[in-house]
Amino acid sequence: MLDSNFQAMKLYTKMWALHKHKSSLLKLSVIILATFFALRAFLYNSSGFPPDSPLLQKPTSIQSPSPVFLQSLPESLPNVSESRIVDELSQQTGKCDLFSGEWIPNPSGPAYINETCNFIEEHQNCMKNGRPDSEYLYWKWKPKNCELPEFNAMRFLEMMQNKTWAFIGDSISRNHVQSLICMLSKVDEADLFYHDEGYKSKGWRFPSYNLTVYVLWSPFLTEAAIFEDINGVSSQDIELHLDKLDKTWTDLYKTFDYMIFSSGKWLQKTAIYYENETILGCHICQKNYTSLNFDFAYRKILRLVFDFISTSDHKGLIFFRTSTPDHFEGGKWSNGGKCNRTVPFKEGGIEMKELLKSLRHIELEEFDSALTQASKNGVRMKLLDLMQLSLLRPDGHPGPYRQFYPFANNKNAQVQYDCLHWCLPGPIDAWNDVIMEMLVSG
Repeated sequence: MLDSNFQAMKLYTKMWALHKHKSSLLKLSVIILATFFALRAFLYNSSGFPPDSPLLQKPTSIQSPSPVFLQSLPESLPNVSESRIVDELSQQTGKCDLFSGEWIPNPSGPAYINETCNFIEEHQNCMKNGRPDSEYLYWKWKPKNCELPEFNAMRFLEMMQNKTWAFIGDSISRNHVQSLICMLSKVDEADLFYHDEGYKSKGWRFPSYNLTVYVLWSPFLTEAAIFEDINGVSSQDIELHLDKLDKTWTDLYKTFDYMIFSSGKWLQKTAIYYENETILGCHICQKNYTSLNFDFAYRKILRLVFDFISTSDHKGLIFFRTSTPDHFEGGKWSNGGKCNRTVPFKEGGIEMKELLKSLRHIELEEFDSALTQASKNGVRMKLLDLMQLSLLRPDGHPGPYRQFYPFANNKNAQVQYDCLHWCLPGPIDAWNDVIMEMLVSG
């Protein structure tokens, strides 16, 4: 890429000299043609795919988003130190707010394809499962007032030699870590050296750089007994302890150099809440317990998690990723909700759902409170606020293509839609672009 830029700069210099000395029209035409071919070669080569790859062919059309649901984004949340959060974000990026912007066309396409990565779970492998459109692959995140460089796998691996990363949370964390593994495997093939019985927690090592990456299944971040199958059907209520952190991650906490925590989505599920081994109440359960809302539990959990982190002597870097949206329309996961959009929303084109507003409000408040304590103790915490980036991408979910060719035998088949997780490759790859820039910018 540097060579291409250098060649283009040389051509520009020649053109300027010709202009100054009023050279012939013929020479100027030659220079213009050379510039065209140099830029064309640059666009092809920078993608990492051969020029005849189908993913380098521009989609037939990238249309403007549908005007449906054109509502303003919600105003600032009450009782949250928004200026404090903005200051924190500015410190993280050094130049601009990476978390506010828009999606713009990206003719070069994705950083990888499913055929070049063996680490994509079947439910997110939209291309393999027969998703017919490809426009969702040709967008990139453009923050306001600045440029976001593409993820540089070589540089990331060099920066992270002999380090250990951990993604701690639910299936969205697992979705995210697959994206990172696919991007890094373009340079150094990952070796899966660990997994639990259900393959929900995993560990990979990049041998050439001695980089270790884990994903640890801990959807609540605290102890919980979960009785759910792969389709989200429960045989009994979740038993959630609000005062006990999950040892899945706490026992390994000091061994990780970098961590990304996230939670929230599972709090909307039916659950019985425990504290000091005593039932406090329950959330939408059928038993004769005190009715408690999920925000009560989530605030307690985040306060417990952030207190553990901020009072620790951890010397690495810890991210907290805010909740990201689903895009179910006409229903939810369990009652026929769908997501059939094929282009991003423009800024202001969709409003956060009430659940996301509530989760986000609690997250910003509790993170802001924890930041003071963390700073006093020398613990580095950063907010990874990917809400808006993700909110504007209703086209990036597997939808019905969480299954293999769901309409092969019947185009009107009734199938389960996934409007929560993200296709790989897909919009979630931009999360790594943002993280890379935060690391580079210090």
